[in-house]
Amino acid sequence: MSALVRLTLKAGLGRHVRAGHPWVFKKAIEQLPRIPPGSVVDLVDEGRFAGRGYFDPFSAIAVRVLTRDPSRKIDQTFFDEKIAGCLGSRQSLLALDDTDSYRLVHGEGDGLPGVVVDRYGAFLVLKLYSAGLTPHRAMIVDALRRMVPGVQGIIGRDEVGRDDADVDDGVGNGRVLWGADAPRPLAITERGVKFWVDVYAGQKTGFFLDQRENRHLIRRLARGRDVLNCFSFSGGFSVNAALGGARSVFSVDQDADAIALARDNVVLNGLEPSGFDFLAADVFDLLDSFKKEGRTFDLVILDPPAFAKSQKAVEAAVAGYASLNRQALAILRPGGLLATASCSARVTASAFFDAVKEAAFHARVDLSVVEERYQPPDHPIRLQFPEGRYLKFYVLEARRDSR
Repeated sequence: MSALVRLTLKAGLGRHVRAGHPWVFKKAIEQLPRIPPGSVVDLVDEGRFAGRGYFDPFSAIAVRVLTRDPSRKIDQTFFDEKIAGCLGSRQSLLALDDTDSYRLVHGEGDGLPGVVVDRYGAFLVLKLYSAGLTPHRAMIVDALRRMVPGVQGIIGRDEVGRDDADVDDGVGNGRVLWGADAPRPLAITERGVKFWVDVYAGQKTGFFLDQRENRHLIRRLARGRDVLNCFSFSGGFSVNAALGGARSVFSVDQDADAIALARDNVVLNGLEPSGFDFLAADVFDLLDSFKKEGRTFDLVILDPPAFAKSQKAVEAAVAGYASLNRQALAILRPGGLLATASCSARVTASAFFDAVKEAAFHARVDLSVVEERYQPPDHPIRLQFPEGRYLKFYVLEARRDSR
């Protein structure tokens, strides 16, 4: 291997890399080089090797670390072994007998920072979150097609230059990187339930795979309940609630196309859509309208898009979560369940929990925790990378307080 460009870290910052954190910001480097995006570089701390990664001159994160082993080359074998390791982890940790879709590679959590790969049946969707990965795309695609059995095609959905999952608004145009075109839409199976997915232009990579186990939980909890699914997207929670024996299911999302897809997913699972309520509307306005009408529900599901898309927005996001949950609690029947989620990585679990607690106080509702969950094992969180903990999901039982 030819000599790599060596980047010297500022005093005291090398320990973070050696401890396993995968990000090195521009301000942590003594002198930024003029080298192409994707160049493999060595990070040096007080003359000692600290890590090896790829360079991105366009991002605030100048280097994403791939290895802390000075003998490890960043070549085809490296990507082959990483992909094989991810697949082995999924096969050992996930129940895949009734599921054909899951996250195969979860970026920093899997030691491949900036790389996300979702599996939808026989098709893979690849997203690269850094311009520094573009020169390595061919090796990643080659590793995926050879190391993952049963793959018929790989679709690219790049979000070059995006530093965080929070800011991925998700809608884009995919293209075939290898193999066959994926059907559009593509039918997948999740915990025995079928969904239509658009892997070319759907939000994120086409579906929110991180809520898989929570959708299955709702199927168990919904029996005999009137359910309101807010920010319903393509109806994942709604279909599961219906299959679980809900008395009624109301789905609301501002996106009319998402509502149409939710209706299609109801039909796909052999359910009669006339037994459901679908509405393309603003959730906040609808909750206010229901309160004025006196309409209530036994189970309210809140799964909004990320409220904090920058660090400056965190305070407003926390206030927004408190307000949203307060509105939901106002139409929740005594003894009912609130299932509430946050996918904002910048909003900590404790901050989100406090926002829900504040909502309960103002709504004069006592809440007890039924379930407290985070992201599933195909979205791993490395202890050295706490920024990877983004999904919070609580199910709480409501009791009117005695004040």
